[in-house]
Amino acid sequence: MADRVLVVDDEQSLRKVLAATLQREGYEVQVASDGEEALAALDRDGADVVVTDLVMPRMDGLSLLRKVVVSHPDVPVIVVTAHGRVDSAVEAMKAGAFDFVTKPFEHAELKTIIAKAARQSDLNARNVIPDEPGRRFTEIVGKGQRMVELQQVIAKVADAPSTVLIQGESGTGKELVATALHEKSSRRDRPFIKINCAAIPRELVEAELFGFEKGAFTGAVQSKPGRFELADGGTLFLDEIGEIPIEMQVKLLRAIQESEFERVGGVKTTRVEVRLIAATSRDLTKEIAAGRFREDLYYRLNVVPVQLPPLRERREDIPLLVEHFRQKYNARLKKNVERIEDDALAALSGYSWPGNIRELENVLERTILFAERPVIRAADLPPSLRATPVSPEDLAAAASPGVPAGPGSLKEIVKEQVQAIERDLIVRGLEVTNGNVTRTAKLLKISRKSLQMKMKEFGLRGED
Repeated sequence: MADRVLVVDDEQSLRKVLAATLQREGYEVQVASDGEEALAALDRDGADVVVTDLVMPRMDGLSLLRKVVVSHPDVPVIVVTAHGRVDSAVEAMKAGAFDFVTKPFEHAELKTIIAKAARQSDLNARNVIPDEPGRRFTEIVGKGQRMVELQQVIAKVADAPSTVLIQGESGTGKELVATALHEKSSRRDRPFIKINCAAIPRELVEAELFGFEKGAFTGAVQSKPGRFELADGGTLFLDEIGEIPIEMQVKLLRAIQESEFERVGGVKTTRVEVRLIAATSRDLTKEIAAGRFREDLYYRLNVVPVQLPPLRERREDIPLLVEHFRQKYNARLKKNVERIEDDALAALSGYSWPGNIRELENVLERTILFAERPVIRAADLPPSLRATPVSPEDLAAAASPGVPAGPGSLKEIVKEQVQAIERDLIVRGLEVTNGNVTRTAKLLKISRKSLQMKMKEFGLRGED
């Protein structure tokens, strides 16, 4: 299914031109004339990327941006601003914008940025980004020993200029820790610029980090500051730093050590004062051994190492996290779930959570969304959490050499469990949306085409 782009601008001619251009590139395009109309369209039909002008009637682009990062945190927002208004761009980036483009712009430049944003949207859906972009800091939830030690480290180093390297599996809350470090520092009122290195094409990494001059390459119709310049005086968060190409790492090392760099195509040296925080889900020592990461850059980043534990190693915090998400999604979804019963809490605490906190949050969001009673029991949880466990003996027999893939085999057990989960979620989603396929796809965070294929597979077409 094509990526969906929502174009928001009060100039009808510009909306039409952008819509036609993006449709030729294969995107599905919706248009809105102001922020209020855009929010209604986003709530009704969803989108993968939002492109919005700043100056509009009723609700301007900055107000729209702030509402989108709260209500639709996984949707990247690209802001269009007037030429020369770098202050507006900085304010938008600090508020959570994915990127900005200045008028007048070349369509090729905007198409490149939209393509990056669409890729980011896909990464968000696959939980590469574990926390909501653009949100203000909320206290880290957890009272276990590992979390107490983490909070002590944050308190000690938050106001220091030292570089911090946060390591941990996807979904453990690396961005939340980076946000805490910024918000607890004296830089809290200065820019907090975030960039996911996994979402940037290799050939554009240098331009994204350091900016470029007009004419530096095809499509560079005007000069543009990079993330280091936008973060001057504040904090720069480089997520998934392990994805930086090896050929770019020496330039990044120099920028960190010397606090200076040159834009792509430029000769003037720019000096900045930036506090750097990096994060990765990769084991950088293994990346160094494989020749994919520079050892000198690793040591420069690893001044203050922070290792986040996976959720399976801090199960004592699961009840606190469950209560935190219950309150959060009661408010966001306008529900009234009063409590989580002990049997449901036991099922949640006993699960291994390979997707960590983000997976737990997604499960609770779906469960609360579909809840029809004020109490959530184990029967209300997804089948993967409440299914009867397969005994070790059954698994051993199923995995024994020479056992064909038939009923009772490991392959069939896994297949049946997955199908049961998928069908259950789709049926419940269709019930909530009164059979609206587009809204159900949005709720389940899959494409409409994928949902239709699954419905056909499970024989759900035509069901009440």
